[in-house]
Amino acid sequence: MADITIAGGDGDFSAYLATPASGNGAGVLVIQEIFGVNADMRAHCDAYAAQGYFALSPDIFWRQEPGIQLTDKTEAEWQRAFELYQGLDVPKGMEDLMASLSHLRSIDGCTGKAGTVGYCLGGLLAYLMACQSDAECNVSYYGVGIDAQLDQASNITSPTLLHIAEEDEYVNKDAQAAINSGLAGHSNVTLHSYPGVNHAFTRNDGIHYDTDAAKLAHGRSADAFAAALK
Repeated sequence: MADITIAGGDGDFSAYLATPASGNGAGVLVIQEIFGVNADMRAHCDAYAAQGYFALSPDIFWRQEPGIQLTDKTEAEWQRAFELYQGLDVPKGMEDLMASLSHLRSIDGCTGKAGTVGYCLGGLLAYLMACQSDAECNVSYYGVGIDAQLDQASNITSPTLLHIAEEDEYVNKDAQAAINSGLAGHSNVTLHSYPGVNHAFTRNDGIHYDTDAAKLAHGRSADAFAAALK
């Protein structure tokens, strides 16, 4: 497990890489929340490495503040996280993710197959990776803003899962209805809704972490990656 450097089109940026014990396996690109490549993202990477994947989480806030690592525990951190979120150039962030996906596939020992998984902001970006990249599988956890990007759904050609928190304070009922309506019947998209849970219900040590819902969602994600990548 180590921090590495990725060469992007606009400059180098850092990423956290977790390696499977076997030294061989497919890849999973782990896309950060608004808090940076923090302990939570690293824990998700480590969990995927334990399942036999190379797991890579790139720093997509590097243009604003390289190496940022925040938590959801203080108001000051929330304010800074929202500043970084609002300052993100999404097309540039997507370029970084494309470069990261290419880097992941090129790692010695990687099979060349790779999927993406993202949380919150990363959930939106994982959805956009499903629409814009050739990743073999994509998983979005409580992605914010997907309802405004449904016109891209026709481009999805690989298995894609969306985990939706029914009591999400950042994805309201109207947005959830739009997502369900817009993606219903899409042959490559599977929607899972989780009643009674709030945004970030899988954030390790997060204020809304829900053990049962997290276990169910992670199991579904694991099955999707196993089917598409192994």
